[in-house]
Amino acid sequence: MTPAPLDIYTRPGSPDFSDLCWKRPLSEWGAQCPRMVDVPHGLSRHPVVFVNYAGVVYALKELPAGIAQKEHDTLMHLEELRLPAVTAIGHARAQTAQGEASILITRYLDHALPYRMLFMNESLVRYRDHLLDAMAGLMVQLHLAGIFWGDCSLSNTFFRRDAGALQAYLVDAETAEIYLPRLMPTLRHHDLEIMEENVVGDLTDLAASGQLPGELSISETGASIRQRYRSLWEEITREEVVNPGEHYRIQERIRALNGLGFSVRDVEMQPAQNGAKLRLRILVTDRNFHRDQLLSLTGLDAEEMQARQLMNEIHELKATLSNLNNRSTPLSVAAYYWMQNIYRPVIEQLRPLIENRQLTGEYFSPPELYCQILEHKWFLSERARRDVGHHAAVEDYLRTIGGLLQTG
Repeated sequence: MTPAPLDIYTRPGSPDFSDLCWKRPLSEWGAQCPRMVDVPHGLSRHPVVFVNYAGVVYALKELPAGIAQKEHDTLMHLEELRLPAVTAIGHARAQTAQGEASILITRYLDHALPYRMLFMNESLVRYRDHLLDAMAGLMVQLHLAGIFWGDCSLSNTFFRRDAGALQAYLVDAETAEIYLPRLMPTLRHHDLEIMEENVVGDLTDLAASGQLPGELSISETGASIRQRYRSLWEEITREEVVNPGEHYRIQERIRALNGLGFSVRDVEMQPAQNGAKLRLRILVTDRNFHRDQLLSLTGLDAEEMQARQLMNEIHELKATLSNLNNRSTPLSVAAYYWMQNIYRPVIEQLRPLIENRQLTGEYFSPPELYCQILEHKWFLSERARRDVGHHAAVEDYLRTIGGLLQTG
């Protein structure tokens, strides 16, 4: 009988993990643990294994005694703030042949890409520039929430496709610290310095293994992320002076922030120097504005950029239906019509590709595939100088993918 860990905690609805090889260090599980699976992942300074329970993959990371619960609690805090990070499932304290160890349990991030895959796979070259934007965006979100990462690196980040771009997710919170009510500028700058140093190390390792493209500058990549961070930070946190009669600028500013995906928490307005003007400062919360809107209307869970594209299509459909019916169509009605008559039929047509996507070496979520269909539809319509429709776009897309599979 497999010995149980000394102590284990898991959130409700999760496996109890009691059948794992707790007596052994993670580095020795190997063939001893039939639940182990191999999935794309980054490098880690600690032993990490992945196990499969009923089709759901979990990551287990072995840490020094007492550290796993701290990281678990930090990840739970990030989840409460709705920040992009892996989901904490539990933690365990186990007695192994090498002494006591603490084990962090997280849910594996489906459809995730480690940075090495973005550089090693030629079909993913187009995403490399988006990687820098995604890293900058992740750090901005963390710092706005008062989180000091302390070890930002490419290795500690996973990426998901997001409507042709990327969304970055924190996967290692071992060094993260929470500062309330806000993170001081000195800590923000220190976090950026750590990021730059770590990115140089990550890319140097890639170069040593011959996997780094020659046109990519190791020394300039971290600085580019910092510059993108600075531009986004200044856009989000800048104050404006509003003149009398210019209150419409408040809604313009809110719409601009929503366009970047940020939800607005508070609008602060204080008298400027002369008393006649107002100083405007808008505080944001999470970067899930369109994501929340799409979820509430359709039940679809998508990344933020994906959700923005899908919401744009729903708004266009709303205008079309309003014009056809000669009366205003509620957004909820348009969303239901879109879901039943457009989105679901497209996904059903794509079912063969979704179910066999491992053949291509690609890992697309249904919303991401749908966004690719929208892009393909636009391309075909431009060439034909008319709207070719979703059905024709899917058929042509599948023919294209089928040709690539046959020649690949």
